[in-house]
Amino acid sequence: MRNVAIEKDVVYARVGGQALALDIYRPETEEWPPVVLYLHGGGWAVGDKGDGSLERMEALARNGVAVASANYRLTSVAGYPAQIHDVKAAVRWLRANGAQRRLAVDRLAVWGASAGAYLAAMAGLTAGDRDLEGDVGEHREQSSAVQAVVSWFGPSDLIGTSRRTWLEARILAVPFENALFKVDTIAPDNSKVREASPLNRVGPGSPPFLIAHGNLDRMVAESESRALHDALARHGCDVTMIVLGGAGHEDPRFDSPAHLGMTALWLKAQLAGRI
Repeated sequence: MRNVAIEKDVVYARVGGQALALDIYRPETEEWPPVVLYLHGGGWAVGDKGDGSLERMEALARNGVAVASANYRLTSVAGYPAQIHDVKAAVRWLRANGAQRRLAVDRLAVWGASAGAYLAAMAGLTAGDRDLEGDVGEHREQSSAVQAVVSWFGPSDLIGTSRRTWLEARILAVPFENALFKVDTIAPDNSKVREASPLNRVGPGSPPFLIAHGNLDRMVAESESRALHDALARHGCDVTMIVLGGAGHEDPRFDSPAHLGMTALWLKAQLAGRI
């Protein structure tokens, strides 16, 4: 197993008086390891870049892939599209500063879990979108495009995932999407939310995706990942989907040596440009 050097609380941008930081997990035995930007889950309302650091980020780095785990603005601070702006700023920062850390940043990947998977998908599917580039951080000359996306149990249709029947509204939590878009309810014809859904951003030029979901997920339905997979496949994109049998949302099986090892191999192949 590789030793991992950890650099914590590196500020990649400042916005509205808040410092946005990331932690870097670098395999010490690799001279120029490939890099993936990781985005935590938590319904865009809670969570931190250090969540699951040992079993997820450090474990992936031990497989030879450097991980930069970034914080982004939560819904208590700002609504959509601030989170996308932050992610793109983190990508640009990595491109500008990765070489001095001996990181291979010519080709970058983004990886997220749950709400973070949504952000990863949107970052991958909106390269060059002026409205979503934002003005967060420095290094505006750098590209925010990524060459691969890893999506773990994330939503792809925010109109659909925000829907509640009258009974569901009484017994289930308020949809996380409401806070993200700063509304009490999301109407079925809300064009802003529809455009903010990964399903409606897929096109022939979309980057390669590795999608993983548990078939017993009760927070984000497996069908969300299947719909994203099918949309990418219809456009002829490189997409692989893995269903973890018996796994729920944020199930420990996602962090198993076998699953993380497979994820690392896929990332290495994509970022080496060999597929």
